[in-house]
Amino acid sequence: MSKEPVTFDFKATPEKWDIAAHVLSLENSIIREILKISSRPGVISFAGGLPAPEMFPLQEMKRCASEVIDMYKSDSMQYSLSMGITPLRDAIAERETRQGCPTKTENILVTSGSQQGIELCARAFISPGDYIITEYPTYVGALQAFNFYQARYATVDMDENGMKVEQVESAIKKYRPKMIYTVSTFQNPTGITMSEERRHALVELAMKYNIPLIDDNPYGEIRFAGKPVPSMKAIGGDAVISLGTFSKIMAPGLRIAWINGPLFIMPIFERVKQCSDLHSNTFTQYMIYAFINSGKLDPHIERLIENYGQKRNLMLQEMDKHFPPELKWTRPEGGLFLWIEMPTGVSASKMLPQAIEQKVAYVYGKPFYPDGRGDNTLRLNFSCATLDTISEGIKRLGKVIKDNLR
Repeated sequence: MSKEPVTFDFKATPEKWDIAAHVLSLENSIIREILKISSRPGVISFAGGLPAPEMFPLQEMKRCASEVIDMYKSDSMQYSLSMGITPLRDAIAERETRQGCPTKTENILVTSGSQQGIELCARAFISPGDYIITEYPTYVGALQAFNFYQARYATVDMDENGMKVEQVESAIKKYRPKMIYTVSTFQNPTGITMSEERRHALVELAMKYNIPLIDDNPYGEIRFAGKPVPSMKAIGGDAVISLGTFSKIMAPGLRIAWINGPLFIMPIFERVKQCSDLHSNTFTQYMIYAFINSGKLDPHIERLIENYGQKRNLMLQEMDKHFPPELKWTRPEGGLFLWIEMPTGVSASKMLPQAIEQKVAYVYGKPFYPDGRGDNTLRLNFSCATLDTISEGIKRLGKVIKDNLR
């Protein structure tokens, strides 16, 4: 027997709910918004930070998924430890140690993407109004995470050798920051790598003033030119909290990354993570462990390096050919991005609709600056395009830029 629908004297008005002011002030990711536009048919996009989909190890992941179900059965789909499954943490610690960072399993916490690692650091250290030292420009996703906690920024300029560390001590004395955040290797957005000398100097300052140094390192294994430099974690040990991810060396949809931190802080991160999502995806953790255990991860990374290196080289060649001499751009030795600076007064944000009309897209630079400057800059991604679309896209973009310089 059906019941009559319940009626109420009042109507719900969610638009009048009292949402927290700092949440209302959050903005959508400009990169995600541009990706919506650049997904139109025929548009060549250099906008996203996307790994090449043709490089995803699909067949191996299919094999690993079957292996995980056969081997771990229902455990692979059950709740698991907040710190992450032990076999994967063991494997990450072994890889970190092999790369020059002596690491125990207890130093590793598995996160749901490295974005969660950034967010957990903000949760653990930042109260409203606290300062963070960042590079200028810096990763827009980190700014989004930090802005949620109402952080303020003490920015440090960059040159071809990365953060100008000689500016850091005065910033520490003036702003008393709660953390230093850097993307020291193949930085997002610029592609620049901090020199070894500056890495040592920055670690020394972090130790001197006892400030946690967060090194966001998603690209460190993707080097296709130049001489490797020790990671910040290898240099600084317990002074450094490093963030790593499988998004760039396997596939981002797996959403598995990690924090490598000093033993003292890890129980704090564990409690903070429990407030967020209890634990990261159990099944994909087991899949990644199976892939590492098969011995096929390192050969896969070598193939990525070859693929991305070819694309980077071609993009630079085409830029040399089609871009006007008034522009400056970086020549990254690894990672996914390069950075362009146009003459002052030329607006990359206003130029974007013109570029879309010519069926090419990029990310303009303003969102990477905490103070919203840098409108004459833009970021290009070379990993997700093909060789053919790189050639054609840079040609189209060069024409748009030349039209705006007249």
